[in-house]
Amino acid sequence: MTKAARHFSSIHTHGFVRVAAATPAATAGDPAANAEAALHLARAAHEDHVDLVVFPELNLSSYAVDDLHLQDGFRHAVERALGTVVAGTGKLRPVLVLGAPLMRNGRLYNCAVIVARGRVLGVVPKTFLPNYREYYEKRWFASGAGLTGLTIDVAGETAPFGTDLIFAARDLPDLTFAAEVCEDFWSPTPPSTMAALAGALILCNLSASNIVIGKARERAMLAAAQSARTCSAYVFAASGPGESTTDLAWDGQALIHELGFELATSPRFAAEPGLLVADVDVGRLRAERMRVGTFNDAAAFAGHPETRTRRVSFEHRPDHADIGLKRPVARFPFVPADPARLDEDCYEAFNIQVEGLSRRITASGAKRLVIGVSGGLDSTHALIVAAKAFDRLGRPRSDILGFTMPGFATGDGTKANAWALMNALGVTGAEIDIRPAATRMLEDMAHPFAGGEPVYDVTFENVQAGLRTDYLFRLANQREGIVIGTGDLSELALGWCTYGVGDQMSHYAVNAGVPKTLIQFLIRWCIRTDQYDPATDQVLDAILNTEISPELVPAGADGAIQSTEAKIGPYALNDFFLHYIVRWGMDPTKIAFLALHAWGDAAAGEWPVGVPETARVAYDLPTIRYWLERFLWRFFQISQFKRTAIPNGPKVSTGGALSPRGDWRAPADGTAAPWLAALEQGLPS
Repeated sequence: MTKAARHFSSIHTHGFVRVAAATPAATAGDPAANAEAALHLARAAHEDHVDLVVFPELNLSSYAVDDLHLQDGFRHAVERALGTVVAGTGKLRPVLVLGAPLMRNGRLYNCAVIVARGRVLGVVPKTFLPNYREYYEKRWFASGAGLTGLTIDVAGETAPFGTDLIFAARDLPDLTFAAEVCEDFWSPTPPSTMAALAGALILCNLSASNIVIGKARERAMLAAAQSARTCSAYVFAASGPGESTTDLAWDGQALIHELGFELATSPRFAAEPGLLVADVDVGRLRAERMRVGTFNDAAAFAGHPETRTRRVSFEHRPDHADIGLKRPVARFPFVPADPARLDEDCYEAFNIQVEGLSRRITASGAKRLVIGVSGGLDSTHALIVAAKAFDRLGRPRSDILGFTMPGFATGDGTKANAWALMNALGVTGAEIDIRPAATRMLEDMAHPFAGGEPVYDVTFENVQAGLRTDYLFRLANQREGIVIGTGDLSELALGWCTYGVGDQMSHYAVNAGVPKTLIQFLIRWCIRTDQYDPATDQVLDAILNTEISPELVPAGADGAIQSTEAKIGPYALNDFFLHYIVRWGMDPTKIAFLALHAWGDAAAGEWPVGVPETARVAYDLPTIRYWLERFLWRFFQISQFKRTAIPNGPKVSTGGALSPRGDWRAPADGTAAPWLAALEQGLPS
């Protein structure tokens, strides 16, 4: 394997860090056994190429040992156990975040001890000590509140000590983390918030956290919320079986969240020790903080915590090996594979469109809607949104004017579907054959097609596309209506629309925030949830099973129709690229890496409900590269001028919109050169 191929295949090249939450075999107060349990999982983490392991609170002493914490003999045993673990990590790759009670200046602190390659990097004392209900920590421990800039003698060396520590690898960008301990997480002002504002991207929580009914949900809620609010990854490890059950019980819950989303969760009440492992995208976290000004404002309002924080640097020594990718990567970023979430997303997306259109109808005073109905996905979806908007406004669907406008390549099947849909919905349908007008225009232009030559160039296509839109606008003038645009987000991204007097223009672009892949699932959702009647559902199902085609060029001698995806690439890949470019601003090499993990094996991972077996395909790296290059060229170089002048339309997805008044602003005369160069340099040849 070449160096370029090796580095491309490594998660570390693309800004990922492998983290683990550990659930060791605990004891009711045997530090030596706890040290061996910690080393056992540290060695397992090393074999799994983990970068950072978070252990439960006080894992080296045990948590529920009460007054034993104040016994000198027990405390010395804990110190020896910590020394054993430190010595045992000399040749291990992971950084360990361990829990231990440590004494400093006559006070005992409940600490997170950070250990890497045989040395203690630092010690962070717990700030908030619970002393209510079943908790009694102030009996044994002192709070670390306000302790900054200090050191502690531990395991034969002097290490930084205080609540002002974050840890950063010098040789692995964005591996920057901080630790807090259990109750810190439950407080109104978690110390991890200040650590995040100071630059920590991974927040670690060592927790004992006995289990009671409902507490697992509370932990997950807090981890999700803290990771979302601080633009971070949150790694939580709770004590498991082996702790004293004199008055409490333990479930060993482990959680890994990133930006509010759960990456991984452990089985609870497991009999065996274990590691919960996931790859967190620290590069994405860093980029999100850069993008969200509120995060940086919060740092300023807090007096810039980075000026009061010590950054402890260390050498991590990543080897850039190909270790796979341990995180879910959705094939369809806009379409969840989880059926319940897909149902929620479709409900919201559909109703956003209906609400947006309803308001525009009311505000404009339009008496009618005018829409071109081709029998394809986009016009179908725009029409059913229009029908639902009129239903909600209490207006007759007959005031929706649908026009099918056959051209030189319109198929009988799509035209039949267009008429069937209009009839099923009860809108007012009409047909205008654009071929005579198109022929006259081509004749006036002296186009070769007018002389009988089979020349099907962009002019030939756009004469038809432009005439359709021209008719719609004039019909709207005549019928006191507004034109509803049908083009979708994917087409805007690719510039797959005719500028000006073409499908790029309308009075309201109801589909402009919806990618092509989602439109298919929205139509399926409408069928599944009985938004319309059985006759309409039957037509919708037929349209879903029709190949996507602009139908502007006549079929070839072999009968093959013009295929959109053969020209611009699979919409599944294009929407994947679109999501990571617009929402996350990712480097194209990283996008290719993620696309390969999402699409490289059709049998791996989950598919959304409703994807036909024939559509469950795989794409190899050369195919991904081929279409990504074309996407970058189309998106950055040739299409922005169309997006700069798009009509109004509702934003639908957090994945972004392309309106210059919303998510995306870019020069209309830009170049794709930097992105294409990055792809060329980053991918193996």
